[in-house]
Amino acid sequence: MTAKERYEGVIAWFAENATSSETELHYDTPFHLLIAVILSAQCTDKRVNVVTPPLFEAFPTPEVMASSSVDGVFEYIKSVSYPNNKAKSLVGMAQKLISDFGGEVPSDMDQLITIPGVGRKTANVMLAVAFDQPAMPVDTHVFRVSNRIGLTNNSKTPKDTEDVLTKNIPSEILSKAHHWLILHGRYVCLARSPKCEQCGIRDYCKYWEKRLRSERVNK
Repeated sequence: MTAKERYEGVIAWFAENATSSETELHYDTPFHLLIAVILSAQCTDKRVNVVTPPLFEAFPTPEVMASSSVDGVFEYIKSVSYPNNKAKSLVGMAQKLISDFGGEVPSDMDQLITIPGVGRKTANVMLAVAFDQPAMPVDTHVFRVSNRIGLTNNSKTPKDTEDVLTKNIPSEILSKAHHWLILHGRYVCLARSPKCEQCGIRDYCKYWEKRLRSERVNK
C-alpha cells in the first residue's frame, strides 16, 4: 500500500464515520479556550472541564486574571496536574495579553508562542479551534496514532509529525483531521491495548498489517 492510498483510505473512513470533529474542552471565548488548553497539558479534558466553570466565572476576562495573584488562581485549579506552574502560566498569559495584544488572544503562530504557557501545540490548537485556520496540533495521541497507523513512518518529534501530516492532509480538513486522530487515540487506538477488532481504519494500518503477519507466522 502506498502512502497516498493509506492517507486516502484513512481520510475517507473518518469523513464518513467520525461522529465528532470538535474539541472536548468546554469554553465560550478564545481567552477561556486558551486557559483550558494550558490546563489540559498532561491532564484529562474531563478533569479540566470540571475545573473551568468556576474558574471562568471568577476570571471572565484577561484584565481580571492579569490583576489576580498566582495563589488566587491556584485555588481554582489545584486539582489539575502541575497546578503551581499552570497558575503562574495563566497569570503570565493574561498579563501578556494585556501588555502586548490589547487584551485579545492573537491569531498568529509567532505571536502566540511568545505567551507564557503556550508552546507550538497549544498555539496550533488555538489556530485550529478558536480561529478556524488550517493547523495540525500534535499531542501525545496524534503523535502515537500517526506513527502506529503509518501516516508518519516513525517521526521522531511532534514537529516532524506535524510537518508530514500537514503535507499529506488537505488544508481544508486539516484541523478536523486533528480531532479525528485525537479521538481515535483516546477511544480506539489505545496506547497499551488498541481495540483493533473495533477499528474502522485497520485495513489501512501498518500496525494491523504487522499483527496479521505475526499471527500467520505463529500458527
